[in-house]
Amino acid sequence: MEQKLPEKIKKLVELLGLKDLVIEFNEEERRVSICADEEEWFNKQVPQLVKDFKHIISLMARKTQEEPFFVDINNYRKERERLIIELAKAAAQKVATSKEEVRLPAMNSYERRIVHAELSMRPDIKTESDGEGRQRCVVIKLI
Repeated sequence: MEQKLPEKIKKLVELLGLKDLVIEFNEEERRVSICADEEEWFNKQVPQLVKDFKHIISLMARKTQEEPFFVDINNYRKERERLIIELAKAAAQKVATSKEEVRLPAMNSYERRIVHAELSMRPDIKTESDGEGRQRCVVIKLI
């Protein structure tokens, strides 16, 4: 009998031999949270590890025709989302007071979506994506 994707992910992560490893799955939201108590070298690698794990898990999911899991390691993505939301709110406030548009740094599509969703409730602000490829960013404008 073939293993399900969460079992495969768990086995893959365990093979890394990380200290104090905790792996939590939320199958409804298709999220996996990986926490490990490692040294500083590991924490510096977390952004790349998140990207690499996302790619590997997407390939594994495609092969078994399952939905992939959203991967977070040591709460990196959760903290990144929080920072992006704070940046979006601060930029919207700046637009409201200065009456000039603000161009945020380049972001991937997921991060841009966070900004659009966060600011969509503001009736005085509009957001739009601008640029191409890796240089694509969100521009916040006053309505």
